[in-house]
Amino acid sequence: METILLDAEKYVSSLLNEELVHHYTYHNLSHTQRVVEATYELIEGEKIEKIHADELILAAWFHDAGYTKSNVNHEEESVAILKSFLKDKDVSKEVIDNVSNLILATKMGYEPLTLSEKIIRDADCAHFKDKNYSQISELLRNEWELSTEKVYDDLKWIEENISFFTKSHRYYTDFALENWQKGKDKNLASLFKNLSKIEKEKKKAEKKAEEFQLKKNKAKLPERGIETMFRVTLKNHITLSNIADTKANILLSVNAIIVSLALSNLLPKLDNPSNHHLIIPTIIFVSFTVASIILSVLATRPNVTSGEFTKEDVKAKKVNLLFFGNFHKMSLVNFEWAMNEMMKDKDYLYGSMTKDLYFLGLVLNKKYKILRITYTVFMIGIIVSVLAFAISFQFQGITPVN
Repeated sequence: METILLDAEKYVSSLLNEELVHHYTYHNLSHTQRVVEATYELIEGEKIEKIHADELILAAWFHDAGYTKSNVNHEEESVAILKSFLKDKDVSKEVIDNVSNLILATKMGYEPLTLSEKIIRDADCAHFKDKNYSQISELLRNEWELSTEKVYDDLKWIEENISFFTKSHRYYTDFALENWQKGKDKNLASLFKNLSKIEKEKKKAEKKAEEFQLKKNKAKLPERGIETMFRVTLKNHITLSNIADTKANILLSVNAIIVSLALSNLLPKLDNPSNHHLIIPTIIFVSFTVASIILSVLATRPNVTSGEFTKEDVKAKKVNLLFFGNFHKMSLVNFEWAMNEMMKDKDYLYGSMTKDLYFLGLVLNKKYKILRITYTVFMIGIIVSVLAFAISFQFQGITPVN
């Protein structure tokens, strides 16, 4: 059997060196040699009989030989390579079957039943205890990335390792538990330490990225500039509204004076038959004056809304809290709550200011439209009234006296 083991070492070494694809940076000859070395250590530690020890060493040499064919079901491929190697050797069918079963016992997720199966599984993961575990792990990471074309970042890779250490792997033999478990636990602790470090660095990087983005956004659209824009625009709108109200009040006052003078001086004289020709011009004059007064009142007449809102309206950002007409019937407590909610949400706050600006613009549009009509009516009224009086005097053959 010693000769067969030596031949197996030469055969597998040559096979892996010559036929293994270059991207298998972990499942290569170095890994196989580590497993063989670990198997010898476990055989000695568990005091395994010679015949079973030879089967274990043979299985250790061939357990990953199937990677030269495929990484899918490579254990079965390894068994086929083993049988091909042993077909001309003086080895019993029982030994071949035993070694084949040991190779198949290295499958992921397999639960070992015999001591030999426990040994081969522990040997396959012996590097979990090694001080250079992180370097060996990087070889597997590189192999997976080359084989699957999937990139594992540091955080994802450490999480994969921790998951395998804690959920998928354990040592089975007493020797491994006594001598290797401490090394594995140290490596697990190191993984958690690195995980914590990477998570902190990631959070720090994310915070910096957020700060950078915030600065970038501020540079693009500074808040101070936005506030200045709203302040200036709202001030301009309010000034225009005041101008409209002032103009409407001037017209209202002028027309009120005109009506007062007409009622006190002109109307009493219409009873005289000699002044009957002034009735129609007076009616026209007073009508236009009253129309101007009505339009002036409409231009300055305020609209008051319901003055109430619900918490659902605030949460849905439907109510504009900057307009008194939306809250004048609400209690102070509810109004303060709503204002705090709005101030917490910058989008809601700016949205309310935008709505306030928009609706103030609509009010201005309405005022200036009515004001334009009022001035037009007033101007037409003056012209028509003067013409009416001139025509009435003309028909009476009277020349108006200044």
